[in-house]
Amino acid sequence: MNGVHDMGGMHGFGPVLPEADEPVFHAPWEGKVYAMRRLMGAWQRWNIDAGRHSIEKMPAAEYLESSYYEKWLRSLEVLILEKGLITTGELATGKADAAAPKMTPPVKAADIPRIATARGSSERETSAPPRFAIGQKVRAKNINPVGHTRLPRYARGRQGTVELDHRTHVFPDSNAHFKGEAAHRLYTVRFAARELWGEAANPADAVLIDLWEEYLEPV
Repeated sequence: MNGVHDMGGMHGFGPVLPEADEPVFHAPWEGKVYAMRRLMGAWQRWNIDAGRHSIEKMPAAEYLESSYYEKWLRSLEVLILEKGLITTGELATGKADAAAPKMTPPVKAADIPRIATARGSSERETSAPPRFAIGQKVRAKNINPVGHTRLPRYARGRQGTVELDHRTHVFPDSNAHFKGEAAHRLYTVRFAARELWGEAANPADAVLIDLWEEYLEPV
């Protein structure tokens, strides 16, 4: 979707200033938000793409003024309400409602190490042959979907070259809306900086973007 979150290549946000020796969390509450997000995800009521889309739907002003983990917290509140894991009253008061339905079986302390270290994969098997070959010229489609997409706005309509073939992976545009995994081929595409930003860009620079087959068309 087109929104303030898709700010790649936009001017006016200032330089990126890496923080030397940056800590994992800047405050204890950030660690708690991370833990809650992992814990609630154990119920498997949503997927990573739906989680990303819930952040994209934040109002523009709220998105811009929120820190990274504030976005995570807002997203978690939306998801657990939508999926019935909490009531509006429980969210407002911070207290459990004895009359509200409870998830079963409950997550226990002994389950936490397994939940915290669980790793999934988006790769899927398919017999479909790739539509594009390494070294082939392609163009990113100029599309403006109303839902979730991983095709950045600055690359739409631009030409690049296929660098890598990552085989077949879950398609975020479908998965985010619970319409199925609809797995498609995933490629790394190299775009010259001047193709993206114009003649003022350094001719030696390039941007490599992982793009699903459905985002691309032959040149």
